[in-house]
Amino acid sequence: MSRRPNTSRRLMDAGSIPFVGSLHPKSRPSPFLSLGLVVVGALLIIGYLHSGSGGRAGLEAYNRLEGGVSCTLELQNALPVLKKAYGDSMHKILHVGPDTCSVVSTLLKEEDTEAWGIEPYDLDEADANCKSLVRKGIVRVADIKFPLPYRAKSFSLVVVSDAVDYLSPRYLNKTLPQLARVAADGLVILSGYPGQQRAKAPEMSKFGRPAKLRSSSWWIRFFVQTSLEENEAATKKFEQAAAKRSYKPACQVFHLKPLH
Repeated sequence: MSRRPNTSRRLMDAGSIPFVGSLHPKSRPSPFLSLGLVVVGALLIIGYLHSGSGGRAGLEAYNRLEGGVSCTLELQNALPVLKKAYGDSMHKILHVGPDTCSVVSTLLKEEDTEAWGIEPYDLDEADANCKSLVRKGIVRVADIKFPLPYRAKSFSLVVVSDAVDYLSPRYLNKTLPQLARVAADGLVILSGYPGQQRAKAPEMSKFGRPAKLRSSSWWIRFFVQTSLEENEAATKKFEQAAAKRSYKPACQVFHLKPLH
């Protein structure tokens, strides 16, 4: 994909814009003009986000506009590294997290890969592709605070992004063992780093509470308390594959063993 030359500085030069250059330095723009520009800008942003609804483009636009971090988007960046780390275990995957339709769609494009998804929250303005995945039963909307509708070891690998950051320890105690129960080879969790920015308004309306971004030491203690064992072999393979690709995850990545 060709890159366009950076013209932002030229566009910001008042002399290059006849209308702006003709204004007297002490003159003030009309309040109606300012309001109009704000409205037009907002409509353009909404339209751009809507055009990428249910897909990776929408997540990327959302992140740039809000200045936040999406671990679901980061998961898509990490997929090549996960494939190197898990090999054949990537053939039957369950993804759990917001915008799971985009992740499942990406996985289904891979050869010899089956993928399913659980959307823990309502699917707002889902695109045609996402609605099709729901109709086929590939993607489900389900509250992960309750038992998952799958048998033990139904999937080779379970991957969770963003979802656990919105659960209190009370529900994590039940949810994480459930996720590990339906995994045959492992459970991968992507969680935000403490201090990372998340958009507040969408959080409260969609998730019901702001994200609780916890440290790696907190998670490790929690895994021990809930009898979840870290998968050291998978962690090492992931780190080696990431180093070869010069890849540094924007989210914390934890590798856990399935429940026996």
